[in-house]
Amino acid sequence: MLMRACRGGEGALEINLRLIESSVEFSGQKNLTVLGLGSNKGDSIGILQEAVVCLKDVLGEVLQAPVYRSAALYVTEQADFFNTAVCGVYEKTPYDLLKIIHQIEARFGRDRRYERRWGERTLDIDILLFGDLWVKEEPVLEIPHPRLKERRFALAPLLDILPDAKDPLTGQPYGIFLEKVISQGLWPAGC
Repeated sequence: MLMRACRGGEGALEINLRLIESSVEFSGQKNLTVLGLGSNKGDSIGILQEAVVCLKDVLGEVLQAPVYRSAALYVTEQADFFNTAVCGVYEKTPYDLLKIIHQIEARFGRDRRYERRWGERTLDIDILLFGDLWVKEEPVLEIPHPRLKERRFALAPLLDILPDAKDPLTGQPYGIFLEKVISQGLWPAGC
């Protein structure tokens, strides 16, 4: 199911499109796309930096959040993760973007056939937001990301680059959710 969130007034997309100038459109609207990136296997910081370069080829001009280090969530017996977020404008469908993301992840050694859920990753890229689009097609794709509101490691970088970002369905600022989420062992990576 693919829908646009329908709300009156200024939403996060309208407020933040000023950050990136582009004439790119999807279904007649510009789509500011936010991706969350994480890694805890291999040279994580180097992998994230190289992945951002790859994503510039996809999203054009991007804004990148600082890199954070976080304790693993859900499956805690593994190395700390390094996380960041990028935003840019994407011209095609979120399904097209998902295919490209999976190709980029594979380029950096990710093989979904042999990994455990919430386990170690050379590279994990999630679509956090795609304009004001709402997608619920489990298990293929959900936008906004279904666990965004409970993940400090995703919310903090998102809000670093888009401090006024709002949930496209409810209009609630993501900053409210960041305040409610437990610390989860998140700190700047110092890079």
